[in-house]
Amino acid sequence: MPASSVPGPTPTRSGPVTGVRDGDVIRYLGIPYATGARGEPPVPAAARIGSDGSPAVLAAVQPAPACPQPSSRILDTLMRGALDGIARSEDCQALSITLPADRAPDETLPVIVWFHGGGYTTGAGDLAIHDPRALVVEQRVIVVAVTARLGYLGFGGGGSGRGASGAPPANLGLLDQLEALRWVRDSIAAFGGDPGSVTAMGQSAGGDAILHLMISDGARGLFRRAIVQSPPVGITGGRERMFRAMARVTRSLPADAPLDAVLRGQARAERASWASGIRAGLPWGPRYGHAPLPAEADRDAAWRAVAPEVDLLIGTTRDETAMYLPALPVIAPLLRVPVLGRGLRAILTRAVVRPTTRRVYARPVRAFAARHRAAGGRAVRYVLRAAPASSPIGAGHTSDVPLILGTREAWTRMRLVPPEAWPEVAARGLAVRQVWADFARTGEVAADADARACGMRFDRG
Repeated sequence: MPASSVPGPTPTRSGPVTGVRDGDVIRYLGIPYATGARGEPPVPAAARIGSDGSPAVLAAVQPAPACPQPSSRILDTLMRGALDGIARSEDCQALSITLPADRAPDETLPVIVWFHGGGYTTGAGDLAIHDPRALVVEQRVIVVAVTARLGYLGFGGGGSGRGASGAPPANLGLLDQLEALRWVRDSIAAFGGDPGSVTAMGQSAGGDAILHLMISDGARGLFRRAIVQSPPVGITGGRERMFRAMARVTRSLPADAPLDAVLRGQARAERASWASGIRAGLPWGPRYGHAPLPAEADRDAAWRAVAPEVDLLIGTTRDETAMYLPALPVIAPLLRVPVLGRGLRAILTRAVVRPTTRRVYARPVRAFAARHRAAGGRAVRYVLRAAPASSPIGAGHTSDVPLILGTREAWTRMRLVPPEAWPEVAARGLAVRQVWADFARTGEVAADADARACGMRFDRG
């Protein structure tokens, strides 16, 4: 069914909006939740004023623009075309809402707020591989996808503001995400969402952002549950020296530097991070001791304090770092040789993938879940173990996302999900979306949840 207009504007904190009906869902796309000049914290987006002095109605029909970003070897190798159809703009603080088209006027639905991955460097909320239609229609939830500042523009600062030190504040991207959650609290009821039943869901850097939003000043009460997929917990600490080395590279960037100069400076800063070893796998991201985060020495206590207030579903894939093998220029061609490739992959899995997966993801996530339970919170940990035989990354990083979000067309035009693998992905996705949505409703993974159908193992502590 072609998209058609949705009658009547819906009131929001940032002014009235209209959306479109797209078959069995209604979409409101690219609603500004905040504004923020380069290097400045976000402020709530104000309603536009029409010529008659009343709030102007926004036709929310264009996807949120992505934050300007460089290309990446992973995107070019496995996810080429993921950003097709998405504009780039520094004015990227926008969100999109998808809800069932047949929602009754008096029906209130749980809300899932999606934070995308991409190492705080790439990606956007409205990519086709993040289309929430299946989750929304099957499970009768409302999904809000958030786009925020990335890279140097979002996490390159460390000063107290342009006017004071010449350096922008740290954590602008995290502050953007915090402002998006406030928008949801204030406005989602008008769309039929329950502001008291909000689940933050994110993968990779998006999951890591949620863990840091849990301990951010001003975030308490903004979400009741968290679904955190493949957060790189093992490399988020001990990064201050790396951040300072990167800042020495970017400190000469003027506030009004052309965007291409900003991205070149970002690339130079990333090269400066390489001396930090494995932590350079996540060069940008939250910086402790800068608003809205506590000092690094206080973060564990902060997570313990908030544990009783947030139900947590957190987990990893079996072979997270296998995703990066096809992007290695020397290794990738050899992996495609039929016999040699299978043997080389088995060797690399034992010698590299499994140890790095344990170091960066599996062991720290297990410890995070255990601490959350010990502090009085509810936590379920999962491991995704299954993957299609034809997958180029197996049960690697990002192999969980097609089980929850995105369409067949979007995923199979990229190498990450071969067309012949889609029937298996689709069948497994039905089970995973059921478990994820049940958790969003109840804060629990039921004892009779079909772990086999999900291709997962669940640990309830």
